Amino acid sequence: MRIYNRPDMMGHTMEFMDDCPNLYERFRYRDIFSCNIMEGFWIFYEHPNYRGRQYILRPGDYRACGDWGCQNPMVGSFRRMRTVIPDPSRVYKGLVQPTEMYTVTMGKYNGNYKMKIFERSDFGGQNMELSDDCPDLSELFHTRDISSVNVMEGYWILHEHPHYRGRQFFLHPGEYRRHSEWGSNSPTIGSLRRITELN
Repeated sequence: MRIYNRPDMMGHTMEFMDDCPNLYERFRYRDIFSCNIMEGFWIFYEHPNYRGRQYILRPGDYRACGDWGCQNPMVGSFRRMRTVIPDPSRVYKGLVQPTEMYTVTMGKYNGNYKMKIFERSDFGGQNMELSDDCPDLSELFHTRDISSVNVMEGYWILHEHPHYRGRQFFLHPGEYRRHSEWGSNSPTIGSLRRITELN
C-alpha cells in the first residue's frame, strides 16, 4: 500500500509491504490523509503499537481519511491482515486473549455465516441470531448495545455506527462473553457485516 500526508493522493508518500508498529518513526508525519491499498487487507490503528481505534481497509483508493470511516487523519500504526495461529498458552475456554491477533488469509469466504448477539454480558438478556449483514442494528435489534456474542460460523466485522461507519472490530468463530474481549471499550454497535472475500 501507499500512504500520503495530504488528501487526494498528494504530498509526501511512502510505500509499505509489511506491518508498522510506529508510523511516526518511519514516515515522520503524524497524519495520513489518503492512501492507495494495492494488495491485501490492512488494519489502521489510531495509536502506535496497534492500540486505539481500528479501521479495516480493503484494496482501493481512499482519497480522504473519512473514506475509511475516520474523523481525523491520525494513524499511529498499521498491520496486514493475515492468519496467526494462536499460542495455546493464550487460549482460555476457546477464546484467544486480546494480545493475540487473529485474522484470515486472502481468498473467498462464501460459506455459512451464523452469529448470536446478546444485549448483556455472559450471553444474557435480549438476543438474536444473524446470518446476514445488518446496516442498522437498532432497527433490527431495538438496541445498539451488544455485550456478548457467539460467532458460530464465518468471520464478521462489528462497526461502531450504523451503515458500516466508525471503529471496526474483527470477530472470528468463538465465544465473546463481554465487549472487551473483541477490543471495545463500549458495547455500542451500530452495524455488522460478514467478511465474504479478501483479495
